[in-house]
Amino acid sequence: MLDILRSVDQYLHEYHLLSIAFRLILSMVLGGILGMERGRKKRPAGFRTYMTVCVGSALVMCTSQYMVQVFGTGDPARLGAQVISGIGFLGAGTIIVTGRSQVKGLTTAACLWASACIGLAVGIGFYLGGILCTILIYIGMTVMHRIEWSLLAKAKVMDFFAEFSSMKDIGRFIQMLREHGITVSDLQMNRKDRTQNDLIGVMFTIKLEKPIPHAKLLEMFSGFDGIKFVEEIL
Repeated sequence: MLDILRSVDQYLHEYHLLSIAFRLILSMVLGGILGMERGRKKRPAGFRTYMTVCVGSALVMCTSQYMVQVFGTGDPARLGAQVISGIGFLGAGTIIVTGRSQVKGLTTAACLWASACIGLAVGIGFYLGGILCTILIYIGMTVMHRIEWSLLAKAKVMDFFAEFSSMKDIGRFIQMLREHGITVSDLQMNRKDRTQNDLIGVMFTIKLEKPIPHAKLLEMFSGFDGIKFVEEIL
């Protein structure tokens, strides 16, 4: 049995039609797995994007190997290096800064880059590395994501954004925080052109004396007279 597996592995590492088809199909499957997870969360880049990036990257490495074998010259790593650096423009398109100064899309951009790397690995025949990388990234985006949310929801440090009607309301809000034993460690005020109806946007970093569920704090903050909008910054 072991000899059969070794024979299959050696056969798939050779450069011929079946190995090329296997590499492209495997890269499509691995990229699709990551894309489905992102698509399920309604992210800008989903199943088709990840699949296309991964398959395209695999084809680049197959092309590099083809050029070396057919023409007997060239560097098989050169085209792959261009993919790693060039995929940045696609990832940058998924990163946005909201009107409330929140940066979103970093995880999607990082996963797109990783998807390209997986495609390069599979395209050159490093199947085990591509499969293991896909499994680890998928675990990181699902299981670890839940653990991260659980830890952040009970952390003693919290960042949130709030919109106020006036400067006076901001002062009253800070006083209310102090009365509840909450320390304001940082405060940044946005320009009025970033908010609607001339509201004043403020980003707070606060420290709690003891862990309190952040959802409970947001509920308390939203009930404060003078706050028009509040959300946690993650």
